[in-house]
Formats: sequence, structure tokens, C-alpha cells
Amino acid sequence: MNMIPSFFVPHAALQHCISHIMVVEARQDNLIARFSPFPPTPQHAIHFYPRDPVTVSHEKQRSIYQLPASVIIGPQVSQVNISMGIHHVIVSVAFLPGGMHRLLNMPMHELYDEAIDATLLLGSGITEVNEQLQYAQTATEMKIVVERFLLKKLHYASPMPWEQAMKGQLQLGLSLENAASLACLSLRQYERRSKEVMGYSPKIFSRLIRFSNAYRLKERDPKLSWTNIAHASGYYDQMHLIRDFKEFTDVLPGTLTKQILLAPSLLQEHMRI
Repeated sequence: MNMIPSFFVPHAALQHCISHIMVVEARQDNLIARFSPFPPTPQHAIHFYPRDPVTVSHEKQRSIYQLPASVIIGPQVSQVNISMGIHHVIVSVAFLPGGMHRLLNMPMHELYDEAIDATLLLGSGITEVNEQLQYAQTATEMKIVVERFLLKKLHYASPMPWEQAMKGQLQLGLSLENAASLACLSLRQYERRSKEVMGYSPKIFSRLIRFSNAYRLKERDPKLSWTNIAHASGYYDQMHLIRDFKEFTDVLPGTLTKQILLAPSLLQEHMRI
């Protein structure tokens, strides 16, 4: 299944919280329940599925379930496997560090490794968004529908120092010590703030950033060796990479390579973090 996304810069009033809005539409000829790997990423998001439903296989939970029409993805640390319908559309709102926390105004560790029906946390407004997206015909129309809702929910406030620090970890690869300094906090204070705002410790956040970079490199070019990917992603050596892959996917890199090669779609090759 060919999946080429459209990326939109959010409204100026949302750019303090939201990185981008992505819309992907794809069709396949037959409905075959084949799953594609979706390892965890360091990005919080809201995903909307206005066409055919999406099915998830969660190996750690030993469960298979259908996702609701809109789902909140917070601090994800486990791989899931995703099967899409014949007509697949996803509208994904990608948040900057701290943005989801601002939207929900709740400790993010309460969403740890769970995909939550967005209507449970955002109410009837999301139900209206889901309905409007079903009638929208173009990626631009879908972006406008979602953006209109977010403009009502998110009001501008200057980024806090710790949000800037977490953004520095994500985009600049800041060390924990430098991030804590930028946040004007001690390491222990920064860790507590990170668990509240991101849902996990700054150390786990850094590991997820590095792991996600490595995984997406492999999706983009499956011929790349894991040794080259390890060095390109900032790992000390290949064993260092293997440890993170076992932690976040529960399989070895070689097994994940086979999953990528057999997947009906690659879900993260075009992803922007």
C-alpha cells in the first residue's frame, strides 16, 4: 500500500504546541488482515481515522482490538502492530513536547503506554470533529476541521523553560545535564517535571528519540546495516542499539528487519519527529 503523506504547518496560534498536521490516504484492492509494525516514538499525537477502521495487535497485552475514530497517543513505550482497511485515512496531529500536557491539563504518566479514545478526554467536541471528517473530501479540508477544534482548546501561552529543554532534547540532542540547566531545574526536579509533562523520565525520552531515529532509518532504507544505523543514530555500538530494541519492541533488530520486509505498509518511513 503506497502511503504518501501531506504535511501542514499548523495555524500560527497553535505553533507553540503543535509541530505539524499530517494527512495520509491510501487504498488497497483486498481486505487482508496483515499487520505492519509500529514501534514507539517520542511524539505525542492525536490520530483520527475518518474512513475504514484500524485494527491493532498488542503483543505485550496479548490483545487485538479496533481503534476508535479518534485516539490519543501519549507516552508510548511498546510496539504495536497495525492492520488497515481497504480505504485508509489518518489525520495525525503531532504535538511538540509539553503540547499534549497543555491540551489535556493532566499528568501524562496517567496515559503511560495506552491509546485512549479521544472522546473520553476531550468530550463531545471530538465527536463533532469525527463526524465532520467523515464528510471532508480533501486533506486540506480535514486539516481545517481539526485545526478549528484545536484553536478553541489551546490558547497561546509562552513556552515554559522545561518545555524548551524537552524540545532541545528532541531536536538538538541535548544531554540531560544541559536540558536540566536550560529548564532552570536540578536533575531531580527536571526528572519529576518530565514525568508530569511527557509521561516518562528524561532518560527514557532520550532513549526513545535515539531508538526512533534508528528505526526510521531502517524503514527508509532496509539495506542499511544495523552497525551503520547504530553509529548514525548516536549509539556507542551495536549492542547498545540491541538493548534499546529489546526494550521498545521486545524483539531483536534482525527480527524487526523481517517484519519491515514483510509489512504491507511502512508506517514511519515518512514520519517527522
